[in-house]
Amino acid sequence: MDNRGSSFSSLRSYLSALAQTPGRLARRALSVSTSYDEMSRIRARSGSDMHRNLRWFDLVGLGIGGMVGAGVFVTTGQATRLYAGPAIVISYAIAGLCALLSAFCYTEFAVHMPVAGGAFSYLRVTFGEFAAFLTGSNLIIEYVMSNAAVARSFTSYLGAAIGISTTRWRFTVPGLPKGFNEIDFAAVAIVLLLTLIICYSTRESSVVNMILTALHIMFIAFVILMGFWKGDWNNFTPSGNPEHPSGFFPFGASGVFNGAAMVYLSYIGYDAVSTMAEEVRNPVKDIPIGVSGSVIIVTVLYCLMAASMTMLLPYDMIDVEAPFSSAFTGRSDGWEWVSKVIGFGASFGILTSLLVAMLGQARYLCVIGRSNVVPNWFARVHPVTSTPVNASAFLGIFTAAISLFTDLNVLLNLVSIGTLFVFYMVANAVIYRRYVVVGTTKPWPTLSFLCLFSLTSIMFTLLWHFAPPGKHKAIILGACMVIAVAILQIFHCMVPQARKPEFWGVPLMPWIPSISIFLNIFLLGSLDGPSYVRFGIFSALAVLVYVLYSVHASFDAQGDCSLGPRDGEIHKEEVSAESEDPSQKA
Repeated sequence: MDNRGSSFSSLRSYLSALAQTPGRLARRALSVSTSYDEMSRIRARSGSDMHRNLRWFDLVGLGIGGMVGAGVFVTTGQATRLYAGPAIVISYAIAGLCALLSAFCYTEFAVHMPVAGGAFSYLRVTFGEFAAFLTGSNLIIEYVMSNAAVARSFTSYLGAAIGISTTRWRFTVPGLPKGFNEIDFAAVAIVLLLTLIICYSTRESSVVNMILTALHIMFIAFVILMGFWKGDWNNFTPSGNPEHPSGFFPFGASGVFNGAAMVYLSYIGYDAVSTMAEEVRNPVKDIPIGVSGSVIIVTVLYCLMAASMTMLLPYDMIDVEAPFSSAFTGRSDGWEWVSKVIGFGASFGILTSLLVAMLGQARYLCVIGRSNVVPNWFARVHPVTSTPVNASAFLGIFTAAISLFTDLNVLLNLVSIGTLFVFYMVANAVIYRRYVVVGTTKPWPTLSFLCLFSLTSIMFTLLWHFAPPGKHKAIILGACMVIAVAILQIFHCMVPQARKPEFWGVPLMPWIPSISIFLNIFLLGSLDGPSYVRFGIFSALAVLVYVLYSVHASFDAQGDCSLGPRDGEIHKEEVSAESEDPSQKA
């Protein structure tokens, strides 16, 4: 069915629809679908089905490829030099634990509802259409911006590795403003090539990713071995400059946690694996292994890389921009070639992270198209390739256009906050879905808990970042922690779970999702002001699109009975309906 119904048949119809916007918002903004509808009727709007041909090792490869990009080669130096010192190893372990907790939340949803929509679908069946559209649109924008940045960084790393300056293949246009005047055709070529690959076949894309990821892990293993071989264990404690603090914890516990907040961005990418759930052969077995396994493997690799880097140089002598390669650059003992090897390794990591991110962004847009809040054209799955060709091609061309002229530093200031916000929303959603069944249980106890716990976490974060250091700060922070634990324990004891997961669920409910909520709020508090300005601008644009187009298209589709339950109601038959077709989940 065409997404454009009666509201868009003529200008008069559209103006009439705009006049009814408040009533339509009331009906559609909080409307939710059911898991059964997401896996059957709504999925059928794509026409052909995506082939279920991915196994757990494909997901592990995609998860590792999505996370281990060039970021680790940059953030490690910044976090070590400015915040954690040699304790950067512990920072990476803490950040890995945070990522694993968020991965648990994604896994419960992906096993229960193996569709390609990822966080968009999870929030749509929990908090409604508007919350899902707001987070999904922000996430797609961040994917496009970050992918454009990654494509341009590939040309920079590859040029440094082969000894060719990027000015040799970038052209400067005098009439354009600075930051937008360097034309990079190599970045465009990389994006378009990967777009062709992901349009052709998901299976072949996984094979390409496995090959590139294997090569990248070989380079990482080489970096780790070189660090342990040429490094010195004594560099874990002293500083290069006697005036700088020394020891394994030169900046104390706060430095370790601030370092964890910075390096956590190196773990972003595992969420893209959840968008592949619709193409997994055995979701119940493969998704938990694929998502959690990739996070654990990457955590071990990151900790070993951080340790090897710290052994090479005292922490205050590490280069902030290129910590690994600079440790070998200019050496007189014949090891300068190692820096070029590291550059090649980073280039492979960039390609894998770009490939996985482009796979994920296309599947997000495909499922958003199924819900009619964007044109249904994006939802189409090609009958021959069984991939979302329209969404892949559109976002690939859009990404290539941005990477053509936009500078890397401009793009990097626009990413990260949306992803952390989605992690926060998914953690809230998994608690809400466990404790609330509309029509059976009251939602207010759970909503009150989520609001109180989030407010307490925000208060702790603001005090941590802005309160002056001292005894009073420690006391207030401790009081916030006690209040948060008390709120959590009271909720745990007084509110029973309304449903139990049929196949796989987050353990220690509600503790693990609540810790994930707290950690994501804490990490959001570490981002700079321009990130929040960007988030506000993009969110305002998303709201404008929803009010002017999406709510009316969704309302028309509801009238044609192509969407799920109306007015935010979930039918009690959902549980029995889902159990009628367990093959869609297992």
